[in-house]
Amino acid sequence: MSSSIAAPEVISLGCRLNLAESETIRTLLGSRDVVVVNSCAVTNEAVRQTRQAIRRARRDRPSAQIVVTGCAAQIDPQGFGAMTEVDRVIGNAEKLRPDAWRSDDAALVQDIMAVRQTAPHLASSFSAHARAFVEVQNGCDHRCTFCAIPYGRGNSRSVPAGAVIDRIATLVAAGHREVVLTGVDLTSYGPDLPGAPTLGQLVERVLAHTRVERLRLSSLDGVEIDDRLFALLTQEARVMPHVHLSLQAGDDMILKRMKRRHARADSVALVERLKAAREDIAIGADLIAGFPTEDEAMAANTRALIDDCDIVHAHIFPYSPRDGTPAARMPQLPPGVAKARAAALRERAAARRSAWLDSLVGTRQAVLVERPGDQGHAGNFAAVRLSQPAQIGTIATVKIDRVEDGRLSGVPA
Repeated sequence: MSSSIAAPEVISLGCRLNLAESETIRTLLGSRDVVVVNSCAVTNEAVRQTRQAIRRARRDRPSAQIVVTGCAAQIDPQGFGAMTEVDRVIGNAEKLRPDAWRSDDAALVQDIMAVRQTAPHLASSFSAHARAFVEVQNGCDHRCTFCAIPYGRGNSRSVPAGAVIDRIATLVAAGHREVVLTGVDLTSYGPDLPGAPTLGQLVERVLAHTRVERLRLSSLDGVEIDDRLFALLTQEARVMPHVHLSLQAGDDMILKRMKRRHARADSVALVERLKAAREDIAIGADLIAGFPTEDEAMAANTRALIDDCDIVHAHIFPYSPRDGTPAARMPQLPPGVAKARAAALRERAAARRSAWLDSLVGTRQAVLVERPGDQGHAGNFAAVRLSQPAQIGTIATVKIDRVEDGRLSGVPA
């Protein structure tokens, strides 16, 4: 009797950059019996979910090799290597190198702060996704007091524009009609490259030299949106009307203690300018609830930011102290307060989102069909379900006739 080897599996947790890198890892694995957990370390909950995914993988695939990589593995390789379920730990710099997957070393984790280049071989196809993700930047030079990610990703480094354009051209030729540019600190793109190009210049070159139909940007730091990038976000039809901002808080004292580089008024003014220039633009934001020293008035300022900035795509996290970060040494709030304030933030965000979705009934939206069941996203990143079958990967014009279960629904127009 012939025995078959189970197909390799990559479990991706966390950000869009991880998702992009997971596609590259998948192409490097060949046919071996392996499960890779590409971990996240943005919060303690993300680390817990990583460990949970590892244990589940061992239960589901008892004969497979279990390999852990990603930010949590980079920050704590010894801890993950000590798990009985784990066979190997591979660092963030090594995980995109073919030789790392041919090696039998139990641990391949170098000093991430010494890395000076980012992924030399990015994913050439995204067979499981209608939307393709392209890494253009990695790492972060800033040190927000709550964040451990720089210790998992290293310092900021950028992919040359020529390599980005070649990758996007390949993806478009493979049939992908929407591409997302990703990075850890996307708006810091370029200073390490010859000529110090900006993110806006990169976007201009991508639009000029590829036939990508829809271009989307992952999370942006508002203080680094210059006039060139602003013009592209608000005037270029191929750049989707969807801006996700790294805001984190809506109170000036908390922002200062987070070591953020903007004030509350800066966020409100930026969104007002974006909305004035492109009325249909949808705003997303990352927000942290229950940061150390936050009192109720400070929390109220962040809740009010949801309405003041018309945030309809909110990513809300209860604060959790990360070992080695300055915020972990600040006076912490009583247990449960961060979760309660996160719940209040989510309630406010849900109300804002619901009103926005209702306002879109009767409109026509261009929807990228992404999943079975005729589900996809409009240019403004509203989730849409089509009431008639459509082929995955197509862009359908949909007349929205109702809101159902927190998403838009409609018929092809």
